[in-house]
Amino acid sequence: MSDKILDLNDFMERVQNDKELLLELLDIFVRDFEEKRKELESAFNKNDASTVEHVAHFLKGSCGNISAGSLRQLFMELEKKGRNCDLSGKEKYLSDIDREFEQLVTYIGEIRGQLQ
Repeated sequence: MSDKILDLNDFMERVQNDKELLLELLDIFVRDFEEKRKELESAFNKNDASTVEHVAHFLKGSCGNISAGSLRQLFMELEKKGRNCDLSGKEKYLSDIDREFEQLVTYIGEIRGQLQ
């Protein structure tokens, strides 16, 4: 299950087994995610499909960079919805994103404990 949240082996390969870099990138991801999550909700509330698309695209890339597959999939879907000006399902998407992010943060805590 944890591989769906974050594929640690893939991510370690990306950072060439540099544990410090991995932890630093995870910290940056969490900080950026929290800001972009607020921006995403604001765009939804304004029915701004273009911004939803752009924020989802940014977060999709960020999730890909850290090998966070489940979240990346959600943002891929959301990016497409924004591109198609279809903002239906806002509550479900935001709820799913928040749930997946919380699971990721919990797993990051476990990773931090293992690597330090």
